[in-house]
Amino acid sequence: MRTMCLSTICLISMAQATAGLANDSPKPAPPVQLNPQVDYAGFSALTQELQEYRSNRLVNMDQFIDLAAKGDAIILDTRSVAAFQFGHIKGAINLPFSDFTEEKLAEILGDTNRPILIYCNNNFRDNIFPVRRKSAPLALNIPTFINLYGYGYKNIYELNDIVLMSDPRLEWTKLSLGET
Repeated sequence: MRTMCLSTICLISMAQATAGLANDSPKPAPPVQLNPQVDYAGFSALTQELQEYRSNRLVNMDQFIDLAAKGDAIILDTRSVAAFQFGHIKGAINLPFSDFTEEKLAEILGDTNRPILIYCNNNFRDNIFPVRRKSAPLALNIPTFINLYGYGYKNIYELNDIVLMSDPRLEWTKLSLGET
């Protein structure tokens, strides 16, 4: 009987020790509270949704120039103000990508149906300042297209060619002092 009691006490002690170990084990971290103003999943879904649409909106240099000649089209340069001032396609307007907001886009671009033509550093073969080549997956054309579309601008055309800054069809220009 004494052996049976000791065995029972041992089993109870082992059960309590095991339960104590379970209580001492690390607790899972609480779920990370996601910032409701940052939607990576939404951005990813929009990117996937646009893949085919964007591929149908890529234009060569001649098409780009023809579209730019239409009265209401805008050539949008989303590089920094400094890069824009050192050179851009003649007639382009500058709205740095980092300044994109619904209000600013409406102020600069107006009608969401207006044709918008975009280009970036990676459309130039020169790879010199002010159009130094960027890593291909990070070319500014991609987030510019996605953001414009996401803000409701659907009539976007993207230059698909790689050209020289000296290409006479471009009329590459610099701002004069005092010009804005």
